[in-house]
Amino acid sequence: MKDFAGKVAVVTGAASGIGLALAHRFAAAQMKVVLADIEQAALADAARAVGAAGVETLAVRTDVSKAADVEALAARTVDAFGSVHVVCNNAGVAISGAAWTHTLSDWQWVLGVNLWGVIHGVRVFTPLLLAHGGEGHIVNTASMAGLTSIPGMSIYNVTKHGVVTLSETLYQELAMLGSPLKVSVLCPGFVRTNILDSDRNRPAEFADTAPGVPASAEMDQAVRQMLAAGLPPAQVAECVFDAIQNERFYVFPHPEWKERVRERMEDIAAGRNPSQTIVESLITRGMPR
Repeated sequence: MKDFAGKVAVVTGAASGIGLALAHRFAAAQMKVVLADIEQAALADAARAVGAAGVETLAVRTDVSKAADVEALAARTVDAFGSVHVVCNNAGVAISGAAWTHTLSDWQWVLGVNLWGVIHGVRVFTPLLLAHGGEGHIVNTASMAGLTSIPGMSIYNVTKHGVVTLSETLYQELAMLGSPLKVSVLCPGFVRTNILDSDRNRPAEFADTAPGVPASAEMDQAVRQMLAAGLPPAQVAECVFDAIQNERFYVFPHPEWKERVRERMEDIAAGRNPSQTIVESLITRGMPR
């Protein structure tokens, strides 16, 4: 896409973090912005802040894990603006801990938001984007956790690996059709967000009952430190905007992580056991070496 002014962008998880930064970046390009989030008060504040750029905004409270909510989001968008051109399936949550300690509720909650949220977004919005026949772009937020396997983040890793392969498949399918609709998958490393405080929006039906293990607190603290030292969300949003402009599929705001991805791929190709470099890096420096 080259022409953004007056076009319509939908962003989930838009009340904070990367989602809010994306909404601001689209507004700076004079797009109409639909902000979706489960956190009502923060969503209203975000819509006001984004609208201050002089663009039309629409705030729609949305639980992306629920098909009906995403369908309603699409309907509200079309009712308000007539069409949609950019969709960022960005909402995400995270919890840390050893794989065997997580409860069924933990899995259902994180899978529901991180993976089913993207599935619903692709299922609902792709037909709308195809229908108008012009340029359009879908951005699915995965993570470097979708291309590597970070210890202590098992559920998160599973969801993000799913988002990567869904995005790759969608890209290939659209290419087979010769469609002008393009796809990107965002795979950042650590970004300065409050994702580890996702429990504030955890539904009562998936109440936290995880027993936890001694290592969980240490891992949680380590990840929090890395997030605090991470990239500002605005820098990630700029990378996404550039990828949309240049029709680039993989979006890597943290190029230093590519070596860990290459190492994993080489392990797979050679039939080797997984390398321990990520574990060593987390222990010694907290970031890839």
